Amino acid sequence: MANENVVIMLGSPRKKGNSAILAQKTADGIKSSGAESESFFIHDMNIKPCRACDKCQEAIDKYCVINDDMQILYPKLVQAHALVIAGPVYWFTVSAQTKLFIDRCYALGTPKEHNLKGKRIGIIMTYGDPDPFSSGAVNALRTFQDAFNYIGAHIVDMVYGSAMDAGEISANKEVMEKAFDLGKKLVKASHF
Repeated sequence: MANENVVIMLGSPRKKGNSAILAQKTADGIKSSGAESESFFIHDMNIKPCRACDKCQEAIDKYCVINDDMQILYPKLVQAHALVIAGPVYWFTVSAQTKLFIDRCYALGTPKEHNLKGKRIGIIMTYGDPDPFSSGAVNALRTFQDAFNYIGAHIVDMVYGSAMDAGEISANKEVMEKAFDLGKKLVKASHF
C-alpha cells in the first residue's frame, strides 16, 4: 500500500483557510492508512480557462493543448488512486480557482486511456452562512456531482461545514473528524 497516493487540490485563495485545514486533516487520515498524498494550491498555479476547442476529445496522446500547469497535474491525476478537491463556497457556488480546475478536467472525461473514469473522489467544502441552501453550498455540491458523474468518477464522500473566519473550522470537532475519516475512506475504497 506504500505506493498508493491521493492528489489533493486546494481551491481557496487562502493557504491556511478553513478548507485547507480540513484538507490537511484528510491528508492525516490518508497517511494513517498507509498511503501518501500530494497537495496542490490552485491559486498559485498557472491554469488557464478551457478554450472549448475539443482537441482533448480528438487527440489520442494529449490531455489538453493548452500549455500551462495542468500539464503537470494531468499525469498525477491519472496515476493517483484518488482525488480530493477542497475549497470554499464563493458567491453561491465553487470558487473561481476550483471551477478553473474542474473545467480543465473535461480533458480527462474521454474514452481514451488517460481519464478519471472509476477514480475515487473526496469533496471538502466550507461556507460562511450556516445554512447549506442559502450559502449556495448545495449549488457547489451539485457542480461536483454533475461533473464527476459525467466523467465516470465516483464521489466517495463529501465533507462540509460552516466557518466564516480563517481557521474557525478547527473548532468544529465533528467536521474535523469527518475530514480525517474521508482520508481513510478514500484509501480503503481503492481496495474494493
